[in-house]
Amino acid sequence: MALTITKIESTEFSYPLEDVGTDEHGFNLVYDPGETTHRKLFGLRIHTDAGVTGEYVGGNSPGAAQINTFADYLIGKDPLQREKHWSEIKRALRKYDRMGMGPVDIALWDLAGKHYDAPIHELLGTYRERIPAYASTYHGDEVGGLDSPEAFADFAEECRDAGFDGFKIHGWGGGDDTRDLRREIEAVHAVGDRVGDEMDLMHDPACELETFADALKLGRALDEEGFFWYEDPFRDGGISQHAHRKLGEKLDTPILQTEHVRGLEMKSDFAAGDATDFLRADPEYDAGITGAMKVARMAEAFGLDVEFHAPGPAQRHCIAATRNTNYYEMALVHPECQNTQPPVYEGGYSDMIDAVDDDGTVPVPDGPGLGVEYDWDYIEDNSTGSLHVYE
Repeated sequence: MALTITKIESTEFSYPLEDVGTDEHGFNLVYDPGETTHRKLFGLRIHTDAGVTGEYVGGNSPGAAQINTFADYLIGKDPLQREKHWSEIKRALRKYDRMGMGPVDIALWDLAGKHYDAPIHELLGTYRERIPAYASTYHGDEVGGLDSPEAFADFAEECRDAGFDGFKIHGWGGGDDTRDLRREIEAVHAVGDRVGDEMDLMHDPACELETFADALKLGRALDEEGFFWYEDPFRDGGISQHAHRKLGEKLDTPILQTEHVRGLEMKSDFAAGDATDFLRADPEYDAGITGAMKVARMAEAFGLDVEFHAPGPAQRHCIAATRNTNYYEMALVHPECQNTQPPVYEGGYSDMIDAVDDDGTVPVPDGPGLGVEYDWDYIEDNSTGSLHVYE
């Protein structure tokens, strides 16, 4: 007998990040002793007439607002018809970036796994059950954390000793006083000299570099140190095929793009246009597990690897079912403050830096659906008062 969706609940909540602030412009999270930043996420539950509930915690306010535009469509529908719903909702959100699709699609996959009593990676087709992880840092700061090239190199050594096989630099952001290209280049050489023979190294300026020339200068330093990839370097915002094709023609370091490009079609255009060497996918950003796996299969057809953005149980299941991918992004990590993971997981699931085994891997949850249990008491106790119920 078919299942029927009877109710959808979306609860906004906040949680604290101790010793974390923002840089000068307020856009990048950085280490800031004594400061507390409050982050907002959403807890989503999709209920059915059979008592099976799909759950996911994540998302952001713009994405949650989009859920308002299509949640009523799902009421009374069969939750197992994910591909049908994905197609209809994609059309409904054609004037937007479609980020509202991700949390809902992930929750529907969680529901399906619980219905079939199987982990999501098994429904997708398991390729592996342990995943190599790389350490993806907070942005550089000015207050005694990652505040110098030597500090990044020291931390890279710590991460190597903890088992990580990869290390990614997020450099300095903020204003003109802190965005110093010379310091960025010095950090590349410091980390390369210290661990370059032992770790795969990545660099993600997060679109901070202001000119093509700056991106080229930093990229040539990456070439000298044999970096594994170069990601979203400059102020085009990570969306120009032409600019990154030109950059890639002048560098040896592979380019990784499409974190900021939404949807299968635009990502496939990047691949077809030789505008990137690796593709980015994210089940939350790219219209759910359904959308992210479409990107992974498309990349495979082009002979490219896809690297999944950010940590989380949905990412682990996608990576577990993808041959052409290399690493799990353990982010954001820092020698003095915690990862940004919300304190909502019950049981053993963790995305803290110490969740990586001695061999540099993390496990894939093996319970039904996402394989994690959420602390709904914490979510409800820390609700901002924003609760949407559709039934």
